[in-house]
Amino acid sequence: MRHLIAVLLFVSAFAAKAQTTDKAWADSLQAYWDRINAEYRDPDHTPLRPEDRKTFTELERFAPDPRYRVQATFKARKGKPFAMKTTTDRLPMYEPVGVLTFTLLGRKEKLTVYRNIELSKRPEYVNYLFIPFTDLTNGLSTYGGGRYLELTGPLGATVELDFNRAYNPYCAYGGKYSCPIPPPDNHLDLSVEAGVKAFDH
Repeated sequence: MRHLIAVLLFVSAFAAKAQTTDKAWADSLQAYWDRINAEYRDPDHTPLRPEDRKTFTELERFAPDPRYRVQATFKARKGKPFAMKTTTDRLPMYEPVGVLTFTLLGRKEKLTVYRNIELSKRPEYVNYLFIPFTDLTNGLSTYGGGRYLELTGPLGATVELDFNRAYNPYCAYGGKYSCPIPPPDNHLDLSVEAGVKAFDH
């Protein structure tokens, strides 16, 4: 009987801890999107055109889904600097810093992590890492040019990768922006129904 009570207490404690962790994650995710929505409402920082900002309240996104929050294995692999293609003739220099390997919706996937060489010279961006990617939702429920994720380095052997934080390049909102185009190697052959959706102009 005592053994059964101990087991029940352990299960209850584990469930309570899991609920606390899930709430902390949900609160952090909401705070993240609240910051972005506030920026988009701010006329000094928004990528939105004036006519779109008049009716803007918040970005449309998929409902938070913990299935798209994965633990990835990071393997540092510094690559040769290259000029990443953009939506204009601008060719910013990036360097690969490593590869993230993970399982998403039962599929083994990988994404290369990049560093913008020029941007990293600025103190506030010295640890900024960039993951542009495409998936099967592009051009349907999400922006056709792909989406972005960000990480802060240095990265350890295990990295949390949360696609619920995937955001659009500024080009998704119109205007004369120059946005990096995700390299072909960073294509996920599945539908990532998490993060921000396509913007309805």
